[in-house]
Amino acid sequence: MGLMDDILGGGSTRQRQAGGEYVPLDIDDIEGGVEEASTKVHIARIEGQRDVIDIKNAIYDGDIVIADITRHTATDRTMERITQDLQEITREVGGDIVQKADDQLIITPASVGISRTKLGE
Repeated sequence: MGLMDDILGGGSTRQRQAGGEYVPLDIDDIEGGVEEASTKVHIARIEGQRDVIDIKNAIYDGDIVIADITRHTATDRTMERITQDLQEITREVGGDIVQKADDQLIITPASVGISRTKLGE
């Protein structure tokens, strides 16, 4: 299971200790300067059309959204509508959108592009 699976799946991830072993880490307990950051990365779960509103607001605010779409299939008409809405939003703001595998959408605001190649390729 990868880091994003851990984040999207249950609110905890793993942190490497000095000895090289991974231990559970509750991401809610991590202290950081999130409130001070000018751009935030939001994790969202798309279950229906109403979820687009929060994603739209985040993108208009200049934030990045990683959306879990595992509940839907590529042929699902609701997901098609949602994807079209999100593509329109990214065009309006000059952002970018890409589907990662079958389970995630990554949506960015203006001035943040998404590479279509993996690092190291």
